[in-house]
Amino acid sequence: MDQLKTAMKRYPWIAIILVLAGVVVGYQQISSGLGKKPERRSERRQAVPVTVASVIQKNVPHQLVAVGTVEPYSTVSVRAQVTGTIVRVHFKEGQDVKKEDMLFTIDPRPFEATLKQAEAILARDVAQLENALQQLRRYGDLVKKQYVSQEQYDQIRTNAGALEAVVQADKAAVETAKVQLSYCHIYSPMDGRAGSLLVNEGNLVRVNDATPLVIINQINPINVTFSLPEQNLSEIKKRMAGEKLKVEAISPDSEDRLEEGALSFIDNAVDRTTGTIKLKGTFTNTNRRLWPGVFVKVALTLSNQPDAIVIPSQAVQTGQDGQHVFVLKGDSAVELRSVVVSRTLDGEAVVEKGLQPGEKVVTDGQFLLGPGTKVQLKNEVGS
Repeated sequence: MDQLKTAMKRYPWIAIILVLAGVVVGYQQISSGLGKKPERRSERRQAVPVTVASVIQKNVPHQLVAVGTVEPYSTVSVRAQVTGTIVRVHFKEGQDVKKEDMLFTIDPRPFEATLKQAEAILARDVAQLENALQQLRRYGDLVKKQYVSQEQYDQIRTNAGALEAVVQADKAAVETAKVQLSYCHIYSPMDGRAGSLLVNEGNLVRVNDATPLVIINQINPINVTFSLPEQNLSEIKKRMAGEKLKVEAISPDSEDRLEEGALSFIDNAVDRTTGTIKLKGTFTNTNRRLWPGVFVKVALTLSNQPDAIVIPSQAVQTGQDGQHVFVLKGDSAVELRSVVVSRTLDGEAVVEKGLQPGEKVVTDGQFLLGPGTKVQLKNEVGS
């Protein structure tokens, strides 16, 4: 080491050569390292795994989508029409009932007694009327022979007329008593499903009770009420004039189509608070997949678009320049292409411009892509 230091002092050019040699070796190592990194990045970029889907052409419905509420086709609150005690309930809560099925029996005995009393009064007054009519006929003969005065005859005739009026009133009282008695037997006014039983046997019910005995909902058919922006009203009316418009009830959770029905009602005014118009769709609901009070997604079909260009909605990306997709070119690279999407429904996007049937678009892995990026289909990864 001492000899090397002595030599460098005598010959300084040796130190310069050693320094230059070190610089050259270091530069080569750095250059070698930098050259390998872009190569690895390029390799990774060439192997971006993606999933693709074909661009297809099919008939697509033009639909308006909203959230709706299922409502009974009709609802009846069953109430007592006479005051009395419930002696029997003829159905169970939640049971299906038919029109004219007996639901409740109110103790009929007070009303039967009232009817018998009215019938007895009628019979008495009818007998009195018959006697008065016979007397009137006799006095008619006597007045002709001047055996009785005209004044006496007129009095008998007045009495007979009064009794006729009494008999008519008695007949009305009998009919009223029969009607009151009939109200002791409460029948279902329609086919439907009974709700909670709000009274029990032994309860006293009154004519003016605020609480009904039971509520019956008609659910076959059934309605779904929904609202749409007023801007759609003119087109809905135009389409509805020519044919029935199809309405679909869709599960908001599973996207399962529950029922298919028809538009049956358009409200007569727009709600100025919300700027929407109220509509109803009616469904047969044979399988009872719709239930009152449930929220569903509603799709109102206005028309059908034939030969529409359709792709999965997840293929469409949105950037600063609008919507675009990555189109597979051959089997190894992608092209960034702008598209115009008219609407999206059930996970599918209808493309008005930018794609042709048969092309393939990337549906998964777009965030790692750019124009010209090399790709590898996921089903080819590892092959």
